[in-house]
Amino acid sequence: MNQAVASKIALVTGAGSGIGLAVAQALLADGFAVIFAGRRRELLDEAVAAAAAAGQQALALQVDIRDPASVDALYQNVTSHYGRLDVLFNNAGVGTPAVPFDELAVEQWKNVIDTNLTGAFLCARGAFRLMRTQTPQGGRIINNGSISAHTPRPLSSAYTASKHAVTGLTKSIALDGRQHNIVCSQVDIGNALTALSARMTKGVLQANGEIAAEPMMDVKHVADAVRYMASLPLSANVLNMTVMASNMPFVGRG
Repeated sequence: MNQAVASKIALVTGAGSGIGLAVAQALLADGFAVIFAGRRRELLDEAVAAAAAAGQQALALQVDIRDPASVDALYQNVTSHYGRLDVLFNNAGVGTPAVPFDELAVEQWKNVIDTNLTGAFLCARGAFRLMRTQTPQGGRIINNGSISAHTPRPLSSAYTASKHAVTGLTKSIALDGRQHNIVCSQVDIGNALTALSARMTKGVLQANGEIAAEPMMDVKHVADAVRYMASLPLSANVLNMTVMASNMPFVGRG
């Protein structure tokens, strides 16, 4: 175990780009040593190199969160490098093309469920196991739920189902973690501007059948929300937080 590390250790999945990268960089700025985990090694290495150049402590670990063996190996590496974990931002996820419900392939459905739900379970389970057995005991798990955990977009059944399920997973972890000083939170994000979501500024299908551009917010605001949740003592928890572009068509009827 590397002894010359920050006093707080965070693991971020899907950390190579988008929301994961923004959150990982924000936690670095708050003094965490951050494990950047994801599928694309080159993006992880770039992020860690930038952190090292800034004098921050970061580690890149490649993982396929759908694969139990890969997730187990991830946590073995976390344990060998740092010996503990204080925060997991359980962020990695995928969607499907917007196709009619009856044209959604089983393989597409399974890929979303395997990633967004089973992957979230595997990563949370690994974090829970480490947090329960480390000294001092405890830690914080923050799941990326999405506003789809509450209200679907058209043609998004697999993604919506997976994110509704994440809400149940969050509550179960929060309950089961009580006796071990492990808390679990969920951040539900709406219209954070990233390379992946930029298309929404040009128009996206609405529930009434129209195509409309939607307001977006800086991804920095998501990072600030997560860093606040991560900053709390384990005696306090934000069980659920929605952070969204104020005028997006989510609240009410559009």
